Formats: sequence, structure tokens, C-alpha cells
Amino acid sequence: MLILIINCGSSSAKYQLFDAERHHFLAKGIVERIGHTNSSLRHQTNSGKPLSRNVSCKDHHVAIEIIVKTLTDDRCGVIRSKNEIKGIGHRVVHGGEEFKASTFITPKVIRSIVKYSELAPLHNPPSLFGIRACSEILRGIPQVAVFDTSFHQTMPSRSFMYAIPYRLYAKYGIRRYGFHGTSHRFVAEEAARKLWRPLKDLRLITCHLGNGCSITAIDGGKSVDTSMGFTPLEGLVMGTRSGDIDPAVVFYLMEKERLSPAEVSDLLNKESGLLGISGVSNDMRDVVKASKGKGKAAGRARLALDMFIYRIEKYIGAYVAAMGGLDAVVFTAGISENNPWLVKRIEDDLKGIVPREAKFLVIPTNEELLIARDTYKIIKARRK
Repeated sequence: MLILIINCGSSSAKYQLFDAERHHFLAKGIVERIGHTNSSLRHQTNSGKPLSRNVSCKDHHVAIEIIVKTLTDDRCGVIRSKNEIKGIGHRVVHGGEEFKASTFITPKVIRSIVKYSELAPLHNPPSLFGIRACSEILRGIPQVAVFDTSFHQTMPSRSFMYAIPYRLYAKYGIRRYGFHGTSHRFVAEEAARKLWRPLKDLRLITCHLGNGCSITAIDGGKSVDTSMGFTPLEGLVMGTRSGDIDPAVVFYLMEKERLSPAEVSDLLNKESGLLGISGVSNDMRDVVKASKGKGKAAGRARLALDMFIYRIEKYIGAYVAAMGGLDAVVFTAGISENNPWLVKRIEDDLKGIVPREAKFLVIPTNEELLIARDTYKIIKARRK
């Protein structure tokens, strides 16, 4: 069964075409700079050379048309007709408390995704563009939504609640939702395979370290705590996000710098983290390079690295205590996969903190594969 995975951002549309029964991709790519005059397509098959070209793409509907045309193209395509696609899986960031698992997309589900756009205004609307475009261009092909937040719906209330008046949670749903759930779930399942143990018997800490970073405590295959909160701003030091901060700092900055709420949000989300501390870049590669120099600039880069690592180690220690033990720490995403020295430093620093028998693993994430698996299972079950 061929499954098309669509992951729409505000100005991009990533895609992969999977053979779900053989567990491998046939083609993948991205349409970038949607809505701009210099839109482009990058496309690659599992056996051919990468293709890159400029395209005219005014919106996500046109982007989906370009994707389908590319997949069926005589020169670079991998299928003869769009009718060979039997299911479409969409990554959707926010499903609130309503969606505890991936789900078949119906008009009711679409209305819910619209509702939760208030909590993810940069992410849910593009997903809706993709879903609606597929409904028209790939009419009749079943679609499935895979939510980033759903994996974390197993957290107990003591983990997800904030100590604010309960009425605000009841009225507005203010709580910790957690994100990167698809990635955390995928690497947890892969860790169980590598350790040759049932996932239900494992206590894992999964660390997704990219431009956005989060850590999740997984006990018996279920998320019991996670570092990101009501939004992806909470938790670790990230590329441009501050992570944990005293809320009073917001009010102080608004008064002293005469900043609006939107300006403070931009400062904490786009100007902080590795970029804000180092003054060099939000890219770990640039910060590491700068840290090896001399002078104040190198000192700030080293400080950014120390803060980044310290925050990770603090969360790992807390989650070991929360679960009462640990079987493995799993690292994934770009920073983890490309900086073995960082993983080794964290492992060395935590000796005496984590159990001696706990393993430290680096496992590449593959969120698209997990989305394909979920889509395949849901569509197959509905056919029965």
C-alpha cells in the first residue's frame, strides 16, 4: 500500500511516498518558499539523482498539485497515476486534549484542528491547507492526522498541570501539552528493538535535540513527563528559544525595554537560546567552531554550550528521579546525530547520577515512517 506523507509549514510542503508494507520510501522532497516569486522544488527518489528546480507556487494547493505531478512525472516520478496512492498521512502539531492517538480525518476532525489553531497559530493552519488541498486534488483517498501532542496525552495531571487557578485550565486549556511526540515515540520504539526488550518493560528518557529541543520521560511506552509545555518555548535551551525562564522576566522586560507582548514573544522565541547567548548563531556547528577560538566571543560560545548541556543534564536527572530508575537515554535529531562528543560528555557528566547499567543510544528519528505506519494501520482497519 502506497502512503503519501504531507508535512506543511507556513511556506513549505514536505512530502514522502512510502511503500508501507515494505517499510521504505519511494520518493521524497519539499516545495519551498510557497507564496514567493522564487519558489523551488527539491525531489529525490530512492534510486535516482536528486532533482532541483524553480517552480511557480502561489499557495499550498498549488504545492500539492506540484507534488502529485512530480510523483507521476515520466522522467522523475515513481508512480504512473495518483490513484496508486491509497492513503495520505498529515503531521498536525496540535490536537489539544481531544486526540490521544492518530485519527482518520473527517469534517469533525477538521473542525477540531481549526479550533486548536488558536494554540498553534503557526502550525495548524498550514496543516489544514494541506488537508483541504489533498481533499480536492486527491479526491476520495482517505486521510489520517498524526498529532505531535497525542503521545503526551498519557501524562498524569501532576505532570501536565500548572499551579495557576484551576478555572483557567478548565476555561482555556492552559496546561503542558508537549511536542515532538512523533519523534519521541519513534525513537522509543526503536530503542526497545535495539535493546531486545519489550517497550512496556523499559524506562526511557528520549532527547530530541535540533533547532527545537525537548526531552521526554517514557515509562512502559507512555509519556509521563516532557520538557515543552503550553507552547514549544518551555524547557531546554534551543537554537533561538530561551527555554525555562522566570515569568516575571517578561513583565520586567516589558517595563524596562517598553516591549509589547508580541515583541517579548519574538525575543524569547527568535532571539534567545544558543543565538542569544553566543551572539554567533543558532546553529550548533557555528557555536562549536566559535567556542574553539579565543577572546570574549569564544567565551560566550562556550557559555552557550555549557548552558545547553547543563539544562539537558538537569532534566535527565529529574526524570530519573520521577521514574524511579532508568534503562536508557536516547538521543535523536540533528544535534545529537552530528555531535558524538556532546552525547559522550553528557554520559560522562551523569556517571553516578544515572544507573550504571543504563545505556546511552543515538537513534536517528524518522517521523515520516511513523506517520506512514499509523496511516496504514488506520486505513487497513477501516477497510476491514
